[in-house]
Amino acid sequence: DARRCISYLTIELKGSIPVELRPLVGNRVFGCDDCQLVCPWNRYAQLAPEPDFQVRNGLDSAELVDLFAWTENEFRQRMSGSAILRIGYERWLRNLAVGLGNAPWSERVLVALHSRAQDPSALVREHVAWALERHGAR
Repeated sequence: DARRCISYLTIELKGSIPVELRPLVGNRVFGCDDCQLVCPWNRYAQLAPEPDFQVRNGLDSAELVDLFAWTENEFRQRMSGSAILRIGYERWLRNLAVGLGNAPWSERVLVALHSRAQDPSALVREHVAWALERHGAR
């Protein structure tokens, strides 16, 4: 079922991620590589030396809470030259809210979610409310 594809849900889908699929997204904010990881042909693949395929912007060790605090200007500056800009700031926050809803409970996660509970975007507010509910908060 292609509607369950995490890349579709986090990149292509412009609206709400279906509630029943949100737990399956886990902490993925922009696509996933699961299909690449399980593809039998890829066991022969080698790491590419191309700079475009290397980790950029320090995102390999970033915490969702910190990313969720970015302003739209920070998002645009830090993601400059990255395909992540394609989803825009609103869907970036939507995806992060889902990731935080799936994250282990912590005070830091709750504070971050509450900070966006009144976001101007209905899409962001919906996903933040879901995440807060998952953590037993409102």
